[in-house]
Parts: sequence; C-alpha cells; structure tokens
Amino acid sequence: MNHPAKVAERINYLDQITHGRIEFGTGRGAGSHEILGFLDHLGVTDTNQTKEIWEDVIREFPKMFTQDTYEGYQGKYWSLPPRKILPRPYGPSHPAMWYAAGNPPSYEMAGRMGLGVLGFSLDRWDKVEKLRKSYKDGIAQAEPVGAFVNDNIMSCIAAYVAEDRQKAFESYVNARPNYLVSNVYRYHDTFPAPEWMPKWPETLPEPTLEYAQMASEFGGIVMGDPDDALKQCKKWEETGIDQLVFGIGPAPIEDTIKTIELLGEHVIPKIDTDPEVSTARYRRQAAGG
Repeated sequence: MNHPAKVAERINYLDQITHGRIEFGTGRGAGSHEILGFLDHLGVTDTNQTKEIWEDVIREFPKMFTQDTYEGYQGKYWSLPPRKILPRPYGPSHPAMWYAAGNPPSYEMAGRMGLGVLGFSLDRWDKVEKLRKSYKDGIAQAEPVGAFVNDNIMSCIAAYVAEDRQKAFESYVNARPNYLVSNVYRYHDTFPAPEWMPKWPETLPEPTLEYAQMASEFGGIVMGDPDDALKQCKKWEETGIDQLVFGIGPAPIEDTIKTIELLGEHVIPKIDTDPEVSTARYRRQAAGG
C-alpha cells in the first residue's frame, strides 16, 4: 500500500528524531476493505496474495537502511533502480524488525527470519505456550533477513488500573470497549474470528462488573489496583514472553492517564530491571559494539 523506499525513508527519519529508538513492524494486512482497495492497481483480488507481496519486499528493507546507495530491485510487485535512501539510520546498524503474526505457522516463519513477533493474538495466558514454542523453534534455525536476530515475542493486551480495584472495574465497564472489539473483527475480516463473535451489524454485549472480575482473572486484561496489575504482569512474565505492551484508550482520558501513571510507578520498575532494551542491545552488538 506504500512504496517500500518511502517507508524506509520514514523509518530512518523517525530513527533520527528518536535517537535510535524506532522499531519497525510489518504485516500482511488483515482487512479486505483495505487490501483490495489499495492494491487494486496491482490486480490483487485475493487477500491471500499479500503473503507473496510481503515476501517480495521484506528482505530489501535492511539493504535500503544500510547500503550507501541502495542496489535497486526488480520484483513482481515493485521495483526501484539504484538510489540513495535518505536520511540514513541513527547510529549503528538499523532498527529492530518485527512481524505481526496471528497463527502458529506465522510465528515459526517470523522466528526463522529473525523477526520479533507482534503477538496480537496472545490475549490469554493459556494461549502462550503453543505459539511461543512455534516461535522459539523458528528462532533456533534463524537466518535473519536483517543485520541481527530480534529474538522477541510480544503480547498486546488491554489495561485498566486505578488506585481502587472497584474503580478500575467501573472504568472498564463504562468505557464500553466491546463496540471497538466488534469493529476490529468487522474491519479485519481476514482475522480468524472466534465462534462467539457475532456477525456485523450485531455487536458483542458490553461487559458488566461481574464480567470485569472474571476478565481480570483469566489474563486477557490487566485490571485492578496496582497490586493486582503487578501480579497479573508477573504471571505474564512466567509464560516466557519477552514483552508485554498495553493497548489503552477506550476509557476517559483521565482514567487512561492514571493507568499509565500507576503502571509506571508500581509495576514497570519491579519487572523491567534491565537498563538496556533488548532490541537496542541486539542492534549495538550487530554493529560490533
């Protein structure tokens, strides 16, 4: 949907202004509305074609990031003669590369390519082991497309944290998050939808306080007071994933800011004790640092 060279320029620009903190995630796309609309000029009529399109470009990004003059490429879906890709990355090597994965074969494939996994389907503790094993099996045989292996598996889940547990539950219920969830499955219509997901225009019923209590116990949401949040995050840590990222936003802004503040004060310092982010270390080591 975007020319690869322009994407590389944007990533390098963001790498410059963040002093090397940008990380580069890619994916095949997950909605026919988007894929078939933007790729009509390529004659794409089947969303499964995006796998071939993604594979046609992913190995070229590290070259565009690091070669003084990019050597150029002639592929099925895009081409570019030799050109300078500017600006250059900030500091050594290039930004860490990630892949948005949903099913076990994708996890294993990402591992073999040395890509970190953006695990948006890892929404419960009991889902982790199978997908984690698939990824780590791939990592064990990694032939990285970039300058280094980004050995990282990340889970993205929601978070509602307040100084009082009941207030956190109320914030979750009042945010009415299931309309957003229903829209996600409506728009990303190539996602494997669970059996309980109704067909649009029907939407999931909004959660009750009783459901909030149950949701906080099965791992799909970090929710409660700071002690609850710490216990839940530690349980995620025990599953063996490398990173936990919080999807926040449906709640009122004041509740969202309080969640960020409480996680930053009471949870993150007790879990994230490494002074260097793993991706920064991989990047530094790849450059001989």
